[in-house]
Amino acid sequence: MINRRNFLQAGALAAAGTALAGCTPKEQSAEAAEPKKNIRQNPIGVSTYSFWQFNGPPEDTPIEECIDKAAAMGFDGIELLLVQMTSEENGYLNNLKKRAFHNGLDLMGFSTHQGYVFPEKENRDKEIEKTIHQIELAYQLGIPTMRLNTGRWGTSKSFDHLMENRGIEPALEGYTEDDGFKWVIDSIAECIPVAEKCGVVLGLENHWGLGRTPEGVMRIVETIDSPWLKVTLDTGNFLEDPYDKLDQLAPDTFLMQAKTYYGGGKWYTLELDYPRIGEIMRKHNYKGYISVEFEGNADPMEALPKSLEVMRDAFWYEL
Repeated sequence: MINRRNFLQAGALAAAGTALAGCTPKEQSAEAAEPKKNIRQNPIGVSTYSFWQFNGPPEDTPIEECIDKAAAMGFDGIELLLVQMTSEENGYLNNLKKRAFHNGLDLMGFSTHQGYVFPEKENRDKEIEKTIHQIELAYQLGIPTMRLNTGRWGTSKSFDHLMENRGIEPALEGYTEDDGFKWVIDSIAECIPVAEKCGVVLGLENHWGLGRTPEGVMRIVETIDSPWLKVTLDTGNFLEDPYDKLDQLAPDTFLMQAKTYYGGGKWYTLELDYPRIGEIMRKHNYKGYISVEFEGNADPMEALPKSLEVMRDAFWYEL
């Protein structure tokens, strides 16, 4: 007796035999020998700065709208720029969390400003207090990492003047870079216990000031030597020979900010080889977020989808 199950099994075996009969032994062995790689892409986020770029008052580019637009473009997460936020009230923060979650986005980074390069201790203490408050805001928002700056000497006439000098500025008269590093290291060290308590990793950015070079960043990170101080790696802040410098900071990177310059840069334009940068990050087993920071003159609504496509192609890793 042939029941329905036996009939179906017989048919399946016959079909499999026919399919195999069409393959030569050479073809079969080649298929079996070909390795099957399990590839996963890095999650790609976008900074709210990319939509605003300090053009006009922040209320003209509400973070709520940035969240909606980022989700519509297909980003995985969004990095909040603190100075773009129009409130620090509990209700405002909770609404940002709710809006991001409903849009399927992670709140994956918190970009803040502070600086500790002051001879006067009372000024450094104010910056420490401000940083601790920012850490607590990140905790309230549920954001796991926060961008830190060292601060600058302030001897440049303006930011435009600083950019004309490629980010280099002299120390204050009567002081040395060693003085500045001590102020920065001592100040950040006072913030580490709060970062640990809140579960927020501080990411020191290779930004202007004492963090302008990879050696400067790592001097601070290695001296403090805490798992709660790592690196926020910005691809656009090394103006010459960036790849070796990015490679130096990659092992300690907790978040990468990836600059793009469609329409020409606001202060300068870098021709960054993102496939090459992707290889650098894979070498160091970086699996974290890439946060797009668009700093060009093109329309962000056109430039950001292009930026997302570039990052999707460049940043992936093998499981």
